[in-house]
Amino acid sequence: MSLVAFTAAATVTLLLCVMTGPDRDDLEEFYTGLGRLSPLGNGLAIAGDYISAATVLGTGGVIALSGYDGVVLALGTALSLMLLMFLLAEPLRNAGRFTMGDALARRMPGRSVRIAACATTLTALTPLMLVQLAGAGDLLAFLLGFTSEGFKTGCVVALGALMISYAAIGGMKGTAVIQIVKMVMLLGSGAVVAALILRRFDWDPGALLAAAARQSGAGRAYLSPGLEFAGGPHPRLDLVSSQLTVVIGAACLPHVTMRMYTARNARQVRRSMSWAVASAGAFVLIVSVVAIGATALLGRRAITAADAQGNTAYLLGARAAFGATASTTEALLFTTVTTALFLTLLASVAGMILACANSLAHDVFAYRRREPAARGELRTVRIAALAVGAPAILLATLVQHRNLQPLVTLSFCLGASALAPALVYSLFWRRFTRAGLMATLLGGSAACLVLMTGTNLVSGSPTAAFPGRDFTWFPFTTTGLVSVPLGFLFGWLGTVLTPSHRADEQRRQYEAVEEWILAGAVRQENGGRQGRGPGS
Repeated sequence: MSLVAFTAAATVTLLLCVMTGPDRDDLEEFYTGLGRLSPLGNGLAIAGDYISAATVLGTGGVIALSGYDGVVLALGTALSLMLLMFLLAEPLRNAGRFTMGDALARRMPGRSVRIAACATTLTALTPLMLVQLAGAGDLLAFLLGFTSEGFKTGCVVALGALMISYAAIGGMKGTAVIQIVKMVMLLGSGAVVAALILRRFDWDPGALLAAAARQSGAGRAYLSPGLEFAGGPHPRLDLVSSQLTVVIGAACLPHVTMRMYTARNARQVRRSMSWAVASAGAFVLIVSVVAIGATALLGRRAITAADAQGNTAYLLGARAAFGATASTTEALLFTTVTTALFLTLLASVAGMILACANSLAHDVFAYRRREPAARGELRTVRIAALAVGAPAILLATLVQHRNLQPLVTLSFCLGASALAPALVYSLFWRRFTRAGLMATLLGGSAACLVLMTGTNLVSGSPTAAFPGRDFTWFPFTTTGLVSVPLGFLFGWLGTVLTPSHRADEQRRQYEAVEEWILAGAVRQENGGRQGRGPGS
């Protein structure tokens, strides 16, 4: 039944991409969908890009095994979107056009800024793409009951090709439609499963938590902070570092921020973000109930036996909610849950491929000496989708047998340490210079890459990427507590060390567009369609 459902979902979503994709050589339609999505639809698409398969499965695993710490980290997802909504959403929409490179180059025109933005986009999203692609084979093998390594590799290749097709054919609107379908299925099926779990405990959350604490093997510690990082030298600081990384980093990843450019005006971006925050909050509540329910009903040992990291806890909790014997209706509901996760895999990677391809085509190849026509740039972005997706598929097949948690963490750390300081400084600091921007992007990225090699996610523990070696030297699991301040410091140093005549010139460039970025002033162009200020 699951195989039929997955095949049907893939076929229908590909048809939706073809039907909703751009039907003419219009760059704005491909990159932004011409702002035709409603605030509700755009909000669901934003939440869909934000809630990836790694988030659903990984967050469920952390909650199931760590209890309190996992719920706190999950709440960081909703808090992260709130940070994006209140601080960055409107200025990003005003400053940008198609990509993050547009937003950064609004005040600092030049190809070097765009190339640096593209390089950082690729560096931040590639690890997350690898995790999703590599996990696709394991997830399908688990759901369909196959154990062959060849089957898993074939799933990675086939699903990767499908994801590339989504991005190349559907563009922004096509991938948005898939994200909307995915979110409706994910939240709808998850809400039903959460209700069934609560019914098993007479609708008493306290009884659910007490049962989970007993079955967790940790007792009351399951309901107290510090369990996830108990093996580290500074567990509370480790929790703070992880929370800081998730809250700041997830909000600034390019496949999430690119959805800001699809809103027609500031009012729409605010309403879209309100729906996105509400959807993310509902997801946190659902996944918390289902994951804790998995621990309460099955116990820690059963969860870790299926997957050492607990990544299948969400599925195990959904299956346990129906009891030992499931009716036909309950079997159909469980198939809906697994299909929603399948769509989550497809939609998440498609959005990341689209973000990388857009940046590569628009920020690098479209800004050469001679700018290509719209048809040429559209052809370039579709080729770029293949150029991004094909190596990602190959790398995913090579790393699929390792623990990929360091890659997920690296993506969030890069978002928090390189992209967040660059966006905050570029949008709000008048004195910020091109040298400061380059120092932030390159220095913040380098700091993350160096510090990550010393964490216990890479070596020094049985669940590390290299479990047989120990070259840990960094005391925290994530780099955020050190790399985020370093990212801001690099930007400040690059700015204050800029020669005064260049700094004054670049400050005047910012003041020329400041009202467009902060106030959202618009002008009419192209027969009445709204533009976004000079340099759009």
